[in-house]
Amino acid sequence: MPPAAPAVVIDDLVMRYGDKVAVDSLSLTVEQQSITAVLGPNGAGKTTTLETCEGYRTPQSGRVRVLGLDPTKQRRELLPRIGVMLQGGGAWSGVRAMEMLTHIARLHADPLDTEMLAERLGLASCGRTPYRRLSGGQQQRLGLAMAVVGRPEIVFVDEPTAGMDPQARRTTWELLEELRADGVTVVLTTHYMDEAERLADRIHIIDQGRLIASGTPLELTRGGRAATIRLVVTRPFPPGSPASLRASLGEATEVTQLDERSLLVTGPADGSTLAKVSRWCEENDVLPESLTLGQRNLEDVFLQLTGRGLGA
Repeated sequence: MPPAAPAVVIDDLVMRYGDKVAVDSLSLTVEQQSITAVLGPNGAGKTTTLETCEGYRTPQSGRVRVLGLDPTKQRRELLPRIGVMLQGGGAWSGVRAMEMLTHIARLHADPLDTEMLAERLGLASCGRTPYRRLSGGQQQRLGLAMAVVGRPEIVFVDEPTAGMDPQARRTTWELLEELRADGVTVVLTTHYMDEAERLADRIHIIDQGRLIASGTPLELTRGGRAATIRLVVTRPFPPGSPASLRASLGEATEVTQLDERSLLVTGPADGSTLAKVSRWCEENDVLPESLTLGQRNLEDVFLQLTGRGLGA
C-alpha cells in the first residue's frame, strides 16, 4: 500500500512585504495524522507561512497544497476540512464566549458538542462573559475550541497556550494529542520549547524565511553528540571566549555562545572535559556561576542554529 500523501506541501514559497522578503524559497512537508511544530524567532516568517496555507495570503512565488488542494483557488473546498486558531483570537469584541462557539459550530455540518468542548477546555465558567473581558488564557482556549469544533482534518494553531496557566496548558496539550490520535493533523507554532518537545512528531525550524533544520525532537537534540556542558558565568565573557575555549578542548568539541553569560560545549563531555573547562575559567579570570553536564535540549539547538531566542 503506497504511503499517504502529505497533509501539507510547501514548495519554494516566496512571500514579500515591499522590499522585505518574509519567506525565502521555503520548502517543507507535513505528514498526515501528526503534530508538526514550526519554530523560529520573531519575524522568521512562521505566521506568513501558516496564513498562506490557510488561504489568507496568495503565494507570490512557489506552490502550496493543503490536503491536496490549492488554499486560494480551491478555498471553498478546503475551508470545511480545516480548522484555524488565529493568534488574535478571531472573535467579536462584545460577543459572549459560548455564543461565539455556538455560532461557529452552526456553520459546520457535523460539529462537536459545544457544551462538552467548553467543559473540556475550562470555558463553562466564563461562557456568558463578553470576549473583551476574557483573560488572555480564556481567549486562547475559546480560539482553540472554535478551531476544532467543526471536526477538521487538519488544524493550524498559532501559539495555542500563550497566556494560559500550567493546568490549562496541560489540558490543551492533551486535547491536541487526542486530535492526533483521532487522525487529525496538527500544525502549530509556539514560543515554548517544552511544548514543542512534548507534542511534536516533527519540528521545522525557520529563520529569515528559510528552513534551517528539520527532524524529530530526538534527532534535533541528539545531533550525533548527546552530551553537553553548559557554562554560566557571573559577568559577561571576555571577547573571543568561544574560540579560546574550543582551542583548549580540542577539535572534537563545539563551543557556542548562547548569550553574554553562557556557553554551550557539545562533544565528549565527560569528567576530563569538565576539568579542562574549569582550568580555562581559572586561566582566563572567568568565575563560573554554574557548570552542568547533561544532554542538550531543543532550546540549545535553536540558539545554536539561529543565534537568538524565540522571542528575539
